[in-house]
Amino acid sequence: MGKKKELKRAIVIDREAQLIQVYTLDEEKTYRGIPRGKVLKKTKIYAGDYVRGEVVDPNTFAIEEVEERKNLLIRPRVANVDRVIIVQTLKMPEFNNYLLDNLLVVYEYFGVEPVIVFNKIDLLNEEEKKELDYWVDIYTKAGYDVLKVSAKTGEGIQELINYLEGFICILAGPSGVGKSSILSRLTGIELRTQEVSEKTERGRHTTTGVRLIPFGKNSFIGDTPGFSKVEATMFVEPREIRKYFREFLSYTCKYPDCTHTNEPGCAVKEAVKKGEISCERYKSYLKMLKVYLEEIKELCG
Repeated sequence: MGKKKELKRAIVIDREAQLIQVYTLDEEKTYRGIPRGKVLKKTKIYAGDYVRGEVVDPNTFAIEEVEERKNLLIRPRVANVDRVIIVQTLKMPEFNNYLLDNLLVVYEYFGVEPVIVFNKIDLLNEEEKKELDYWVDIYTKAGYDVLKVSAKTGEGIQELINYLEGFICILAGPSGVGKSSILSRLTGIELRTQEVSEKTERGRHTTTGVRLIPFGKNSFIGDTPGFSKVEATMFVEPREIRKYFREFLSYTCKYPDCTHTNEPGCAVKEAVKKGEISCERYKSYLKMLKVYLEEIKELCG
């Protein structure tokens, strides 16, 4: 009986139409991936998939197996994402905490660890730096890692590089915040970007597909098409949204299915009153539910 052949492990770093590119984890080399056998007939392959197969010539890797995924993001289609770097700016374009809160809910729902990165800190004056610290404090207390960087000057980039080591990551966030510039800083690869228009304060994003760029030892980062609006309720039922505000989970309400709106004995509302949960985050939550509470004025002014 013949000895079973040893299959190499690789990761799909590019998937566009029929083109598949894989990157072998042992020799760190890129090949064209060709599915064969059962994989060819039955399996859909996405960027981020770990695959096994063999090198059949200097340019070609035959894919024999696709490993089970730990997750698959819908927008964009990327598998096995460990961290999503949600890039924000305080200005150019102006910070929108409601958009950020929606993105956080969506990625929590998909089981991907979000990290918030504020870019363009080189543009801020002293007053704006204080405002940024205010928001950093809110999201740090809510349980998120928050980093401050400048893709232009390089400030904070090394800390971000250390943070991403060993993970599959993607960049997300509204257009114009500098995702492609950050990615260029991290990988040394220049990507086409278009400056933010002063009139609209929005950049026209130039990314089309999803490509993961090898980065450090077994680290990969991808750019994603920018969008300026996403509603959590596109993915999550309104009644379920409370489960994805991570600071809410530290509190036990009188009723297990409490929506943290009008129920008596709501520990979350009590925490908002005490300042343990930020009013800004709670307001975002109510807005997602399309609920207006008269008492929000008393709670938050």
